[in-house]
Amino acid sequence: MTDQPPPPTSSAGSGEPDPSSPAGSPGHSGPPPGWNPVQGAGPPPQGWTFPPTGGYPPGSGPYGGQPWYPGPPAGWHPPGYGFDPNDALVTPPGAGLGGWFDRCGAALRRGWRQLVPIALLTQVLPAAVLSVISLGLDPSAKWAAQAESSPNPALPDNFLVELLNLLVLLVGGSLLVGLVQAVGWAAGTWVITKQAAGQPVSLESALRYGLRRALGLWGWTLLIGLLIGVGLCFCVLPGIYLAFALSMAGPVYLFERHNPIGRSFRMFHDRLGLLLGRVALVAAAVIVGTVIPGVLEGVGTSPLGTDPFASAGTAVGAVVVIGITAVLALPAHLAQLIGLLVTYAEQRAHEAPVNTAVLAAELG
Repeated sequence: MTDQPPPPTSSAGSGEPDPSSPAGSPGHSGPPPGWNPVQGAGPPPQGWTFPPTGGYPPGSGPYGGQPWYPGPPAGWHPPGYGFDPNDALVTPPGAGLGGWFDRCGAALRRGWRQLVPIALLTQVLPAAVLSVISLGLDPSAKWAAQAESSPNPALPDNFLVELLNLLVLLVGGSLLVGLVQAVGWAAGTWVITKQAAGQPVSLESALRYGLRRALGLWGWTLLIGLLIGVGLCFCVLPGIYLAFALSMAGPVYLFERHNPIGRSFRMFHDRLGLLLGRVALVAAAVIVGTVIPGVLEGVGTSPLGTDPFASAGTAVGAVVVIGITAVLALPAHLAQLIGLLVTYAEQRAHEAPVNTAVLAAELG
């Protein structure tokens, strides 16, 4: 026995740890090891852990009752970087066909004062001039007359020479027309994009830009046309496939300046249904807008005889008919330019956030 009193026992809730109780046991009423409470704050709530895994318990933490946000939500971008549902040129993902049509119509309403002269100078006029020259130098009417007048069927005199001259005219004229048309495609793209970005444009500035970019665009257009032509020789369907798959190559060259064929293929296969539908609408508008004037041209020139340029009166009539029908094809040229450009901007939006200001800066 000893005269010393027994050691005092710790009362529950006193805040002093019981040496005989392991930390974290039910008998342990103090804070967990290493816990540094905010001055004046009480003990942590039951079940409290750090770092928070499922969110702070309600009423705890430096901002009581607030959920735990480890970072910005997925897909969030700073203001001015993401998609703008009101962007004048870029159709944001999810806007659908209605958004695409709205931007095509808005581009035409903003820029028709510049786009119509550009199309007339670079698309309609060269095509009309080539048609007039081809009609005047086409020897097929003379060949038909010689065949009817001769009792013995034979090739007309100088047949090979005249045929070679016609082929040189058609091929050389088409190449030259293609170069002039490339000026118009580049100039029209510049007008639509700059206007959508709210920047001032003029016909002179647009044509200067078109001349600066025409040669490169023309070269890629020739290569694309050659590929499509070879594809058409193989049961037609490969040519149609290439025409759709390479439809974005022109805008890719103007905006990105590298690998237009590969990038166009990638866009086509990454979003096959979307791009196929948009390009099909553009192709339908172009076909209707060019076939009808072509039929009207044939109907209008047929009463002028097999050789309309044999007299001044019929020659003037042929030129007038060709000129009118060429102007009737103007909507098809505008539909192709605007439709493909708006489709390209939409494809870019599906790859990464982009807006008209970025596209205008890329265009230069």
